[in-house]
Order: sequence, then structure tokens, then C-alpha cells
Amino acid sequence: MASSMENPVDNATFDDMDRVLTAARDALTDPMVERLASTGGAALEVVNRLSDSETSEAIHAIIDKITEFHRIGALDTLFQTVMLLHAARSASTDTIVERLATFAEQGMTLLDNPDITQCVGDLVSALESASEAVSDNPQKGGLMATLSLLGRPESQQSLYFLLKMGEALSIARSKR
Repeated sequence: MASSMENPVDNATFDDMDRVLTAARDALTDPMVERLASTGGAALEVVNRLSDSETSEAIHAIIDKITEFHRIGALDTLFQTVMLLHAARSASTDTIVERLATFAEQGMTLLDNPDITQCVGDLVSALESASEAVSDNPQKGGLMATLSLLGRPESQQSLYFLLKMGEALSIARSKR
């Protein structure tokens, strides 16, 4: 009688475990066992790939970069950029892509025009020349120096040109 009363807790624990295992075995159906086996196999495959030294180094590098991005606050920016790209991709319909292609084609046609090419070349040369002239001739400032500049015919012609260009842009804008 002493032997049956020796470990009443151990017997109760064993009975509880036996009931749990029996319930789990009875609850598992063949498809559930197949899914568990498939999931376990996939998990072991991933663990096996992680044991490869190159894969392990790559994952450690990714974790280091993510930690650095988080530390400097760039992680939010990265995810916002990804969301923006996703939104742009989602919004890009055939019509938008067609319009962008037409716009690019018109731009290329415009740049292929010899008159436009000459105008752009002249503009670049004028900007370079003006930049050199300004750096070579530091202005003295003051009202008299400004009046002296306004008295030069090329300054008056430049101002007249800028005024006429502004007028033409205003007229073109008002026609829209």
C-alpha cells in the first residue's frame, strides 16, 4: 500500500499528460498532419539555408543596416519611399504611361529642332560670358554706379529685351 501512495503527484501528472496527448492525437486529422509535416519541412529548409556562411553573412549585413537606419531615423523615410513607389505604380494606368511617352516624344522632337539647339547653345554661351564678366569686374555699388550702368546702350537693350519677354509671357498666360 505504501508503494501506491508514494508518488500521487507523479501519477496525476502522468495521467494529465496522457490525456493531453490522447486528445491531441484524436483531434489531428490526416490533412492537419500533412500540413504540419509540410510546414516543419519548410522550416527545416530555411534553417538549413541559414547555416550557409554566405547567407548568414548577408542576413547579418541586412540586420546591421536596418539597425543603422533605425538609429539615424532613415527607416521611416525608406518605408515612406517604398509606399510612394507602390502608390505611383498602382496609379500608373495605360493612359498615364501613354501621356508620359507622348510628352517624352515631344521633348525629343523639340530638342531635335536645330533652332532650339542653337538657342540653347547661345543661352549657355551668354550665361558663361556673363558669369565671367561679373567675376572679373566686381561692382562698386551705390546709386551712381547703377545709373552709370543704366546709361550704357547694351544695358538698356538688355532691360528692354527682358521687359518685352515679360510682356509676351503675360499675354500668353492671359490667353490660356
